[in-house]
Amino acid sequence: MLFDFTPLYRRSVGFDRLAKMLDEVSNVDAPTYPPYNIERTGENAYRITMAVAGFSPADLNIEVKEGTLTVSGKRQEKPQKSEVLHQGIAGRSFELRFRLADHVEVNGAEVENGLLHVALKREIPEAMKPRTIQVTQASDKKVIEGHKEAA
Repeated sequence: MLFDFTPLYRRSVGFDRLAKMLDEVSNVDAPTYPPYNIERTGENAYRITMAVAGFSPADLNIEVKEGTLTVSGKRQEKPQKSEVLHQGIAGRSFELRFRLADHVEVNGAEVENGLLHVALKREIPEAMKPRTIQVTQASDKKVIEGHKEAA
């Protein structure tokens, strides 16, 4: 499926990265293991919750690099004390990648009741926040190198 981003470019600047990201997403099969939710918990706060039953905090790795959050898990091999007749709880290794928007930072992660919660927050720098620009009246006379000149 191809998207035409021409209308987007007519009235925007710097969104070429967004177009590239959408193109990448449309060409990739999204992994379904482990299952996860992405929630908005506040105006600038988010949480990713993943089902990681059987994984301990030591089995999980979370890394942020170049705007991509990578969550991976690899269970440590433990000697079997019994024979497993049916294995319905998946314990295979996984790696999920999430593209983060500009200024989104990972605040922390915790495992609770078999769920991994990754907290994210958008921290907009002061220079990027909206500000009002005062409009002033232009002077009637121009000053060039110390000489006044009539307009």
